[in-house]
Amino acid sequence: MTGPILLGALLGAGVLLLAAPKLWPRATRERRREPGPLRLLRDRLVQAGLASVSAPVFLLVVLLVALATTVLGAALLPVPALGLVLGAVALVLPFLLLGSRARSRRRSGREHWPDVVDLLVSAVRAGSTLPEAIARLGDVAPEPVRPVFIRFADDYETTGDVGRCLDDAKARLADPVADRILETLRMAREVGGTELTSVLRGLAAALRAEAAVRRELEARQGWLVNAARLGVAAPWIVLVMLVSRPEAAAAYDTPTGAAVIVGGVGVSLLAYRVMRGLGRLPEERRWFR
Repeated sequence: MTGPILLGALLGAGVLLLAAPKLWPRATRERRREPGPLRLLRDRLVQAGLASVSAPVFLLVVLLVALATTVLGAALLPVPALGLVLGAVALVLPFLLLGSRARSRRRSGREHWPDVVDLLVSAVRAGSTLPEAIARLGDVAPEPVRPVFIRFADDYETTGDVGRCLDDAKARLADPVADRILETLRMAREVGGTELTSVLRGLAAALRAEAAVRRELEARQGWLVNAARLGVAAPWIVLVMLVSRPEAAAAYDTPTGAAVIVGGVGVSLLAYRVMRGLGRLPEERRWFR
């Protein structure tokens, strides 16, 4: 009886081991520890140059400021329901400013990443190893990304682990283009070959062409963004002018007036998001985290 029981136990253990990657995937555990929205917010903070600010702290500060603005607006304005408008603005505005700053930095990054690739090509053709070529970018790369490569050089000198240093550099940059470049370098180091310079030159040409296309499309669609901002701001400017008159303030200081204001906030936010969605080019996602 012992033989069949032992054989069955071994068979069950084997089946369990085969099914383990599907039942308990590592990526699922990582997503459970750090939800997707928080991860995206963290990337946005890094892209905006606020890497020292954590995503939970940013959310907490925004919520506290929005709550305080709502309370103060309701107490000071002639129509308390307008405090909800100010609170909504205080809640949404930091995310809009953060996104605008991140997009501006990514836009400037599209201009200097091809130069970074050219510098890598020059260093490799001069006989430098890949880690040496990457570390040398700390001295010659464009100023916005130079600190990341200085840190890479320090970490590589300390640990000698190129893979880990590349992962740290990707986390500090949080840029899809940087991910592509660094993963190309990782693959070249692990696989080897003599076509690295050709691949890098092709990548630099593709990045320059993509940046040129995006510049042209953003210039043509910029009027949609301006129209969205004007369309959202104009009704509320008119409302502020109206409530400066006592009879208009009394009309809006009713349940019906409050419902109109709250509904107007929702419609304005929805219309703004739709207009921004129509006028914004799709951003490249970070596939190589």
